[in-house]
Amino acid sequence: MYQSKLLDQYKSAKNYIQDKQIAIDLGISKQKISKIRSGERYLTDTEALFLAQECKIDEKEALIGVHADRTQNSYVKQLWDEISKKLNSQGNQLHSLGLGVFLLAIPTEVKAVAQCALCILC
Repeated sequence: MYQSKLLDQYKSAKNYIQDKQIAIDLGISKQKISKIRSGERYLTDTEALFLAQECKIDEKEALIGVHADRTQNSYVKQLWDEISKKLNSQGNQLHSLGLGVFLLAIPTEVKAVAQCALCILC
């Protein structure tokens, strides 16, 4: 899960020992951090951006990773991974984010849109 990796990187960057220290910085409960780590809850976009900025991680990468974690559909998760890998290999991370947001906005047409986008990128 990407969001656990993001939390671990933030914890390491701040030399924190406990997750409650992260919770204080994010203004959330320690219980929410536990639920995020277990996959019951998810980081918000704002929280992910904060962590990415503090760790000097690409914000676009953080948003893509968090959105991929949120999806319950294994096919959509696979598409997120494929799109992210393909666009990152082309150095096109900004388009990756835009396409990802577009795909989430139109879940009924995900397959057709993703196939079209991947064809265009090839």
